[in-house]
Amino acid sequence: MDISKKIIEATIEIFSTMVMMDITVDDEDVKDSGKLHDAITGMIGLAGTHKGVLAIHIPHVVAIAITGSFLGMEVDGINEDVEDAVGELANMLGGNVKAVLVENGRDIDLSLPSTISGASYQFQSSKDVEKSLIRFRTESGSFLVELQLEK
Repeated sequence: MDISKKIIEATIEIFSTMVMMDITVDDEDVKDSGKLHDAITGMIGLAGTHKGVLAIHIPHVVAIAITGSFLGMEVDGINEDVEDAVGELANMLGGNVKAVLVENGRDIDLSLPSTISGASYQFQSSKDVEKSLIRFRTESGSFLVELQLEK
């Protein structure tokens, strides 16, 4: 099963139907999210037969544009609306990943979404994980969707 392909399909669908934004996949191979600068990360935990985390890492300027499009209003900075929108994107993507994994006979529960935001931080897992990282492009810039599943 190629979960990356499912993540790409789900992300494009969510952005076109819910966020009202066209996005494209950046074919550049991404190994690690590295240090994130002036960014916000929405994440959702997966527990059950598979444990892991799904995260969406978005630079502040892109998160503001996405939130404005998602909510249909002007957004002028990182605020509760942006945090809620990014958390909801993680939630929708997490739901799609769960559906794919459950389809393959795995029992999975999702945590509530949470967000972190900052001038400079690193997103790291503590265990041996399999990572899928996909970069997407918008008119405002690019963002990453990351899935980490314990091996």
